[in-house]
Amino acid sequence: MTLTSLPFLIFAAVTVLLYYLLPKRAQWVVLLTASILFYAAAGGWYLPFILVTILTTFLLARVIERRAKADEDYIAAHKADMDKDARKAYKAAGKKKRFRILTAGLILNFGILAVLKYTGFTLSIVNDILGLFTASTLTVPSLILPLGISFYTFRSTGYLIDVYRGKAKAATNLGKYALFISFFPAVMQGPICRYNDLATQFDTPHRAEWDNLSAGLLRVLWGFFKKLVVADTLMAAVKTIVGIPEDFGGMYVLLLIILYSAVIYGDFTGGIDITIGLSRMLGLKLTENFNRPFSSRSTAEYWNRWHITMGSWFTDYVFYPLSICPSMQKLTKWSRAHLGKAIGMRFPVYLATLVTWFLTGLWHGASWNFIVWGVLNGVIILISRECEPLYKRFRERFPGLTSSAFYGGFMCVRTFFLMGAVRILDCYRDVPVTAKAFASMFYDFSHWGDLFDGSVMDKLGITLPVWVLVGLATLLIFFVSRAGKETPVADRLSRRPVLWTLAALGLAVTVMIFGSYGIGFDAGDFIYGQF
Repeated sequence: MTLTSLPFLIFAAVTVLLYYLLPKRAQWVVLLTASILFYAAAGGWYLPFILVTILTTFLLARVIERRAKADEDYIAAHKADMDKDARKAYKAAGKKKRFRILTAGLILNFGILAVLKYTGFTLSIVNDILGLFTASTLTVPSLILPLGISFYTFRSTGYLIDVYRGKAKAATNLGKYALFISFFPAVMQGPICRYNDLATQFDTPHRAEWDNLSAGLLRVLWGFFKKLVVADTLMAAVKTIVGIPEDFGGMYVLLLIILYSAVIYGDFTGGIDITIGLSRMLGLKLTENFNRPFSSRSTAEYWNRWHITMGSWFTDYVFYPLSICPSMQKLTKWSRAHLGKAIGMRFPVYLATLVTWFLTGLWHGASWNFIVWGVLNGVIILISRECEPLYKRFRERFPGLTSSAFYGGFMCVRTFFLMGAVRILDCYRDVPVTAKAFASMFYDFSHWGDLFDGSVMDKLGITLPVWVLVGLATLLIFFVSRAGKETPVADRLSRRPVLWTLAALGLAVTVMIFGSYGIGFDAGDFIYGQF
């Protein structure tokens, strides 16, 4: 039951209806019931895994908080009997015990994720190594991968860490905590909400309000438009190029960079629009996951605008803890003493950056292409950081040029193609094939004539009217994103019922008529829903 399927639309409509018809104190129960049913419909065997995550993180967070409170009470009761050093030692001992509990919870839940998602990949590497010595290979088991396990694992472990750090109060209601983890609009592909941002909203009764219902519904339709009219339509051309890489090199790889950027943007932001829009209809506000990423002038800025909740999760729970951990502090001292101050200051930070991006790539998928994709992003960001003094001198030397709209546009286009070039690793799913295809852009010029004689349309299986339609749809998405820079367009239209009605009907009719349902197209699952 994907977010764009008819069963989901019926399911969501019934949920919203019951949500507002039943007593307000039962609203969270309606959502929890809907979330369990939605998850069970995806696969009955998925339920035990998410239930284990819910129960373990809920109970361990309670234990951590109780122990922290007990330590505070003990120190307060014996303050007169303990000097400063004794209090410090007692706090350190208590924190160490709580850290062990936290570690157990992280090992258990990340262990489940690792076994289910990475066993096959790990064994394939082992088999490759054994093959070098003509040894017998290991059998690679076929394991199920529960829906959204990467997302709900991050959501639950982030909550557990926040409780340990004292940034969040441990949940006292198991049902409401289970709803936070399994909330059905967000369980499939995010956003990766924080406990303090979402869980408290379940305690607040919500009334059916026009602003929420109208703006939310319009955003849902906008998500359908992005997904079905743009992403799924262009995916047909992407699959054609990727399917026969030896026949589609040179110009077609450049075209792939552009097309797949539009595909993944329409697919991922479309799914997030549906998620946030449906939640808005329920009176709930989810964290925004995108902020006009293709307007970014640098790779670092791009990753502050694309998949924002994932980036903040890795920053808060991986990069910062890794940067300041005792082992990294020792490495900092050693590198300064043996490699010099300049390198010593950079080495630990750069190591933490590369490790973070390695894990980011691994989180996206259990294959080498995602690992290389992650490391390449980290390397590009580090190179850009090292070149910052050169950029600064260039800006000082040519202030008129660097402050112009032309130069700003150039930087956006540069970042777009740089990120798009790295992203084609996601298309070919094979590192050597990707490298060969990328290189072909610089020596294979035999396909450029296809652009001028029109054969590119025949070869990619998309007619001229469809290209025009998708081009106009892409321009519409661009202008709407620009217009919604300050206030979302859906919110503006909800204040004008006539315009809202025209916009809603226009989107609905366009999706029904031009959505990718026909032969040759594939209205498939969301790309990030596969992670």
